[in-house]
Amino acid sequence: MAIEITGKAISSIPIKTPPKAGVEGEKKVTVANTEKTDSVALTATTQEIKKAFGSSSALPVDIERVNSVKKALADGSYSINAEKVAKKLIQFEKLLSQENSTQQ
Repeated sequence: MAIEITGKAISSIPIKTPPKAGVEGEKKVTVANTEKTDSVALTATTQEIKKAFGSSSALPVDIERVNSVKKALADGSYSINAEKVAKKLIQFEKLLSQENSTQQ
């Protein structure tokens, strides 16, 4: 069994299930050790996401900057430039559409 989001599954991890034992009336019945395995396949996209999370957590954090933003948010002095945010959103959307057109 392979679980795919997009793309081709490229790796699988076998999962072993332990043998089962059952009781039937007063007799104890043991099922023979028939080793069944299930597997999970990770797509290339999933592996890229995992890699991105790992590398982003290794980036240094500017604690001084974080504290100044927290303080500004708490005292209400943090201002948001809506025009700048809108421009960045449009820029990001253009990048996404370019990536999607090259992948298809």
